[in-house]
Amino acid sequence: MSEKKQILVTRSSLPPFGEYMEEIRPIWDSHWLTNMGPKHRELQEGLQAYLGAERLELFTNGHMAIELTLQALELEGEVITTPFTFASTTHAILRNGLEPVFCDIEPGTYTLDPAKIEERITEKTCAILPVHVYGNFCDTEAIEAIARRHGLKVVYDACHAFGETKDGKGAGTFGDVSCFSFHATKVFNTIEGGAACFREEELGRRLYELKNFGIHGPEEVSAVGANAKMNEFCAAMGICNLRHVEEEIAKREQVDARYRKHLSGVPGLTLNPDQAGLKRNYSYFPVLFDPEAFGADRDEVFAALAEEGVGARKYFYPLTSAYSAFRGKYDPEETPTALRVSRQVLTLPMYGELELADVDRICETVLRCREGAGA
Repeated sequence: MSEKKQILVTRSSLPPFGEYMEEIRPIWDSHWLTNMGPKHRELQEGLQAYLGAERLELFTNGHMAIELTLQALELEGEVITTPFTFASTTHAILRNGLEPVFCDIEPGTYTLDPAKIEERITEKTCAILPVHVYGNFCDTEAIEAIARRHGLKVVYDACHAFGETKDGKGAGTFGDVSCFSFHATKVFNTIEGGAACFREEELGRRLYELKNFGIHGPEEVSAVGANAKMNEFCAAMGICNLRHVEEEIAKREQVDARYRKHLSGVPGLTLNPDQAGLKRNYSYFPVLFDPEAFGADRDEVFAALAEEGVGARKYFYPLTSAYSAFRGKYDPEETPTALRVSRQVLTLPMYGELELADVDRICETVLRCREGAGA
């Protein structure tokens, strides 16, 4: 019996090999490998324009972008956020000595539900940290109106929204700060990297100090900081990938359309929604499985795909509020929509180079679970 072709849940996008070699040649010639050299500055300018950001700082990864942003804002107290997110969001709050207050999500977009936010606000609340999920945008107007009424900062985890626009506005223009990850698995990657987009010049100064030991010159260290600088090789990868990111998104759109051709309208399956005014990046293909209507639950589909050599991901499961690290501290039942979605969601393989014939094979496996259950 022939071995089944393995299909990963994602695969890093890479530029042509020769293009990257040419991009790093000046680094080899200059021996300037890090400390915000020419490639760092070039990528910073390119991303600032692409994301529509007034100001932008690059970081060694997306987590440090969020963590150091919260530190730079000098926040104290509670941060209202979502448990339906990657560990980084919650950990960045806690590592700043802040307390996450978990709010439920909207069932349609899986993003923070504005209708549930105000009931979570106390005299200790200092900020709201919403997350754009699977490229679905938060209700930015409602969230920022609440923040203005209560004098709160808004920091978006925009790691899933790179390259997207909402009503023509770039994803880097919302809130006090919008943070991005350029991890290898993202639509756009710098191998490892991240960025914070913002408007205030003073915030930029603090972010710079925090990512570079507070150093302002060879004999001037005016603040206490960390080391979160992006190196020149990662910046060079970003410069190359930024040239091709629209091609990558266009390829992903074709993969998305093929999935929808097979899976739209199937009882018990909920696909990612359309959002008016949103230019998508097709970063993920999440499917919710209602076991009663579909005839098989998420875990059974996950296992069936694994048997066929297909890597899917229970993303996000468990909720961050249900992590063993926090056992007994938070109650996931307080966010019932997020809890239900976490138990039903499966993200199917999604990347630009995914062959449409492989999408067909993945969908056939998914639908066989329904047939096997007698649906």
